[in-house]
Amino acid sequence: MSSLDLGNFTFSLQASQNPTPPAQRDRLLEKPAWGQVFTDHMFTMQYESGRGWHDGKITPCQPLAMHPAAMVLHYGLEIFEGMKAYRLPNGGATLFRPDANARRFDSSARRLSMPALPDGLLVASASALVSHERAWIPRAEGALLYLRPFMISTEAALGVRPGQHFLYAVLASPVSDYFAGEAGTAAVTVWVSDDYIRAAPGGTGAAKCGGNYASGLAAQAQAREHGCDQVVFLDAIERKWIEEFGAMNAFFLLDNETLVTPPLSGTILPGITRDTLITLARDLGYIVQETPYSIDQWQHDARSGRLREAFACGTAAVITPVGRVKGKRHDFAIADGKPGPVTRELKQALTDIQFGRAPDPHDWRHRLF
Repeated sequence: MSSLDLGNFTFSLQASQNPTPPAQRDRLLEKPAWGQVFTDHMFTMQYESGRGWHDGKITPCQPLAMHPAAMVLHYGLEIFEGMKAYRLPNGGATLFRPDANARRFDSSARRLSMPALPDGLLVASASALVSHERAWIPRAEGALLYLRPFMISTEAALGVRPGQHFLYAVLASPVSDYFAGEAGTAAVTVWVSDDYIRAAPGGTGAAKCGGNYASGLAAQAQAREHGCDQVVFLDAIERKWIEEFGAMNAFFLLDNETLVTPPLSGTILPGITRDTLITLARDLGYIVQETPYSIDQWQHDARSGRLREAFACGTAAVITPVGRVKGKRHDFAIADGKPGPVTRELKQALTDIQFGRAPDPHDWRHRLF
């Protein structure tokens, strides 16, 4: 077993004795299905109360062994992040705003009474894993290496209290487009959920934890039953204000010059893509307003022609145009139902920076090699 030195951190390295043969790996990288293919290695680190974080290492990607009473299985003590590593035109690789992921990970940990990572650890561990697995970064247009940092409580205890033992890990998965046709050639249809909510004030809506996603699956299934690709969640109190498209943030273009996005109020995940697009849109001369926007106003603006475009955004799907809205009380199209020029412009501006095709004026890229 060797070691890796990364600034303030030293990680041990246990290389796989049975790595994927290069020819097989190349076939897997041709057009990998989202979240179905994983690299040969993973990163892990342990936490114990009184000892802190220790034993950081890169090991073969393998099943986790834990007691059936592990607190993650009974009380949902887990959080996660979504990041990407991009292959650059010169063959190098970069992460995109990993410091923002680290801040959100710490915020999620605080909300669920979990220990914070040492400052800089998330970025260092993700960087170490990507550098070791560089051959797994796809070369196909639009494909990349998705990273999933997560933390779970492995403590065996049947009692509702903060955990004392935790595992932090990072997985790497080569991926292509999240939605079929998501590359800007098709718009999705969304279903307005009147039966389910995503989050309530005082809850965990601003944390990136699995319970938020599990509770939304019934709404997603309902959307599928009505022939829709995604669900629109409304607020928990008045059931009128748009909050998120499934697990993605929402944007609306009014009068070809103003982008409206719901404000962060504790029930909406503070998306890093959302924050990036606000900055990029203002750079491009658009007015951006973080203000409540109701489902009835959305329908009215779409029918009057004031609403020109709408899209969802997030790390996984990047930017997904919305072309039609359905629900028990709503049914309307957005413009001609196709991706609009501003949606395409913003996606192009974002991905050009991420893949190193354009300058990086905000210093968002974190170069790895």
